[in-house]
Amino acid sequence: MSEKINILITYKGLSEKYVEQIRNVSKRITVEVATEEEDILKSVEDADIIFGRFSKEMFLASKKLRWVQVASAGVDRYLFPEFVDSNVILTNSSGVHRIPISEIVIAMMLTFAKQLHKFVRFQLERRWNRLATDELEGKTAGVLGLGSIGMETACRAKCFGMRVLALERRIIRRPTYVDEILGAEDLDQLLQESDYLVIAVPLTRETYHMIGERELKLMKPGAYIINVARGAIIDNQGLVKALKEGWIAGAGLDVFEEEPLPEESELWKLDNVLITPHIAGSTPYYQERATEVFCKNLARYLHGKPLMNLVDKKIGY
Repeated sequence: MSEKINILITYKGLSEKYVEQIRNVSKRITVEVATEEEDILKSVEDADIIFGRFSKEMFLASKKLRWVQVASAGVDRYLFPEFVDSNVILTNSSGVHRIPISEIVIAMMLTFAKQLHKFVRFQLERRWNRLATDELEGKTAGVLGLGSIGMETACRAKCFGMRVLALERRIIRRPTYVDEILGAEDLDQLLQESDYLVIAVPLTRETYHMIGERELKLMKPGAYIINVARGAIIDNQGLVKALKEGWIAGAGLDVFEEEPLPEESELWKLDNVLITPHIAGSTPYYQERATEVFCKNLARYLHGKPLMNLVDKKIGY
């Protein structure tokens, strides 16, 4: 009989029914759950696989670790040098967020088009103030990054009759709901043509402050920027300046370079900004979907098949 493979679940709050689902994947595995730091550091010594949160301390305490699957899509916080230089495999839970995040992107687009953010303020002030509203039909949605979130956002934007442009570094087949795929060298075109620019790329050395003053000045004065990726992809000072001076019409922001967003941030005061506290990926189905991804990957791992959602640790996604 093959040797037992030890799985350590560090996913805080994971329901017992999902732990049992993981146990049922194979008789070759043993499953242990540890969510407190002290317990994790003891258990990680014998772990072959980790599912859930991960840290440098856990990595340094491990002795047999072969594979880590994190419960998030973004992995920038895990890419410390010792781990990147190791042979330990890293996979993420990409795809789990595509529905809730794409829905909040569309919600922000509709809010800006229909001026709902202003009407809510008027309601609180008991003001009967009529404003002109707009439509999404015929507008251009620019999607920066065609991963699972970008793809789902593009599909939903097309359902509203929007023209969809997307920028993607990889060479991929164009989906029917994307009108044109641009390359990395075409960022300026994406910025200039987008009425709604959606940031959906991972945070890497290349994407850090990818959108700064120069890029914001290229956008239409009536355009909106929506960030559901990582806050540091947009230069915050440049964004505040663009919003205050009218280079762009507004911004929908779920992520920020510093979180929680400091009380003194000027973004709180601007009436052309929508702020959500990094909850775009929140869904009651998160545990179910993350466990399903892990179980599928675990079955592949046990049968020696290539893993899904494999992360290139050197590149960062």
